[in-house]
Amino acid sequence: MSPLMPRDTYIDELSKVSRKIRTLFDARVKERGLTFARARTMMLLDRLEVLNQKELAEELEIETPTMVRLLDGLEKQGFIQRRSVDGDRRAKQIVLTPLGAGLASEVSHIAQELRSEFLQGVGDNELTIALEVIRVINRNVGKMDRTSSNDSGS
Repeated sequence: MSPLMPRDTYIDELSKVSRKIRTLFDARVKERGLTFARARTMMLLDRLEVLNQKELAEELEIETPTMVRLLDGLEKQGFIQRRSVDGDRRAKQIVLTPLGAGLASEVSHIAQELRSEFLQGVGDNELTIALEVIRVINRNVGKMDRTSSNDSGS
């Protein structure tokens, strides 16, 4: 059997590390009564402050029905509020409550600590190159996704 080349293993390794990162983050936020998806939503709202449901779903790359269920759960926990938008009674802005803002800050701190641990021993130059590789792959996947959507829609 011939040795595997980087092109043969890169995506597999990327998938493995992504799953491990998600699992570790999920375990840490569960201690605070959150799921991975709820924690990501709160961190995004903490960073961007106010978004409507559609913008939030696009940022998180999830479907609208999933977003609605996610927001329902966060609202029941008292972490977010849905506010009406002037001039569009169907649109709702999503904002963190004071309780949610405090927890979002904790979650952001957890994420920062994990990033620091994950990237230990990785230099800025290596990280810059790796980031560019990921961005190129992401663009390629995006092009493929748009192509397949156009093909299925014809």
